[in-house]
Amino acid sequence: MIIDPLSDIVEYRCTANLNLYDSADCQALATQAAARRHLRVSRRDLDHGLDDKAIQVQLCEDDYLGWLARADFDQIECATTPYQPQPISLAEIQSKLSAVIDFTYEKMNTPNYYLWGGTVGPNYDCSGLMQAAFASQGIWLPRDAYQQETFTQKIDLDKTQLVLSCLHIGDLIFFGTPTKATHVGLYLGEGRYIHSSGPEKGRNGIGIDVISDQGDRVAQGYYQQLRGAGRVVSSYQSVVLPSFSSEDSI
Repeated sequence: MIIDPLSDIVEYRCTANLNLYDSADCQALATQAAARRHLRVSRRDLDHGLDDKAIQVQLCEDDYLGWLARADFDQIECATTPYQPQPISLAEIQSKLSAVIDFTYEKMNTPNYYLWGGTVGPNYDCSGLMQAAFASQGIWLPRDAYQQETFTQKIDLDKTQLVLSCLHIGDLIFFGTPTKATHVGLYLGEGRYIHSSGPEKGRNGIGIDVISDQGDRVAQGYYQQLRGAGRVVSSYQSVVLPSFSSEDSI
């Protein structure tokens, strides 16, 4: 349990899967942190005290911010060694793509529903499923769909002359508005992709759809929002390089 969370030189390790929220009132889920992930107290939160309901933290693997509820303070421990991003070559990434896809199939075949902010399963949001699938093979992606689009190597897809031969199995397919990616799936080949979609416009969970205006209602709806694709060519390297201390009390 944290005794003094107000130092930004302490790095913590999650001892259980944790929910992180989008504000200090801890009402809406922002993301989740799987057991063994590392986090730090955000510099923005250094003026807050232990009487607060939550503290703002930053996950080390993807630099994502969220609020940790006070009730979960006993689910983190002081890390004995700091998180160190591990570079991975393009060849290594390519060799792991079949396992990344296997992960998504395994999760699809486990009872699930769409969960905004879900990254640890069995319930995921779209980008949370992508992040978890690649992370299962030691490849880190940013957290949100628009961040993943920026991070990957861009592949242009023109809906008026759709040529899928430019896509490779394991590429990410992005959907959204003309200005921002709001949804992402994983390309499986033969015009198909796997994704976690919501109950209103999607399948309320993980499913497979086609990149085509000839599919069912769900496939057609996402096809109309198709933005492009991206290839994962590297693992995310955290920009947070803390001065580490394991001596502060928790």
